[in-house]
Amino acid sequence: MSDLAAHFDVSRSAISQHLLLLEKAGLVTARREGRNRYYRLNPQGMGRLRSLVAQFWTDELDLLSSDAAALADRRGNAQHEQPDH
Repeated sequence: MSDLAAHFDVSRSAISQHLLLLEKAGLVTARREGRNRYYRLNPQGMGRLRSLVAQFWTDELDLLSSDAAALADRRGNAQHEQPDH
């Protein structure tokens, strides 16, 4: 962890806490050798995260598309209701 912590402007304790959360979330795995812990990305956990993010954006883009279509429809109806000059 020392190698990793050297790249950030936060305490080693903060890095350790973040890594513990990533481990609990299944995004990394850890192994202990003596006083050291070695972390590695968990491919299965990262795959699940990738799927969740992809589904989120798919759902959000569907909502955006639906909202845009509804707005265009409302604007179109409003233009047809205005009297011609």
